[in-house]
Amino acid sequence: MLFLTESDVRQLLPMDEAVRLTRRAFEHLAAGEALNHPRRRLIVPGGSVLHYMVGSDGKYFGAKVYATHPRHGAHFSFLLYRSEDAAMLAVMEANYLGQIRTGAATGFATDVMARQDADTLGLVGAGFQARGQLEAVAAVRRLRSVKVWSRSAEKRQAFARDYPNLAVEPVETAEAAVRGAGIVVTVTFAKDPVLDASWIAPGTHVNAVGSNQAKRRELPTDLMTRADLIAIDSREQARMESGDLILSLGETAWSDPRVVELAEIAAGRASARPGPDAITVFKSNGLAVEDVACAGFVYERAIEAGLGRTIDSDHS
Repeated sequence: MLFLTESDVRQLLPMDEAVRLTRRAFEHLAAGEALNHPRRRLIVPGGSVLHYMVGSDGKYFGAKVYATHPRHGAHFSFLLYRSEDAAMLAVMEANYLGQIRTGAATGFATDVMARQDADTLGLVGAGFQARGQLEAVAAVRRLRSVKVWSRSAEKRQAFARDYPNLAVEPVETAEAAVRGAGIVVTVTFAKDPVLDASWIAPGTHVNAVGSNQAKRRELPTDLMTRADLIAIDSREQARMESGDLILSLGETAWSDPRVVELAEIAAGRASARPGPDAITVFKSNGLAVEDVACAGFVYERAIEAGLGRTIDSDHS
């Protein structure tokens, strides 16, 4: 069994490959060749929370397990198993795995849902996950302009400095980042909407990434009711976690013909873009099957490259 560090994962999983793997995972979900179980949470007295989610895709299955505490941060691990015989293959540190696969889901959704000529990105949020979002969108569209806003001027300026080749411009307001952008990403810890529907022009594609809790959202009700198409990564998981839909559309969301799973788009059973002026939304919660697809790739490349530390699984 291999133990792989954050550095190993980051070295072995380029973003363009992660987007390809994510696309394939959704195709497998649509064909019934992959399985996903939604995230569950165990809340411990004192504020710690254990989050766990499982999935399978072809040769591999596995579980992502992570613990969070509001004052002490988060700790991520992924456990990879072989489907054929249930052998445990690897334990991976999974913070970067999560960043890359979350970005890759946005990359896939943007590739199929955004206009082909969309070349401007408005990014609300400049934290750790925002980096994967920018890199994923840049992997599927040639970006002419990127504007980023976060509440911290220092953070957005530092973010922009890290991407000199993408002409990232830090701006003073969320409106300045979003208005006029062909692609928008919100990736924040906000509880309430971080943008106004009036800032979103016809033809825009919006990715809402930051929240995976039923009582939190980044997008306002009037944008969700105005959208022509809303893609979710899993209807089962969205019913538990997508505050953006739950707080805006309520129970009508799950019978609304505008709301489709990304797997349906991957399989060609749902339109990815109703028309050039359509407003499209991808509400991302993050699926374990995405982790499995990416972790299996990382494991195979680690074996080829001789990376990772071997652990005796019987005596460790």
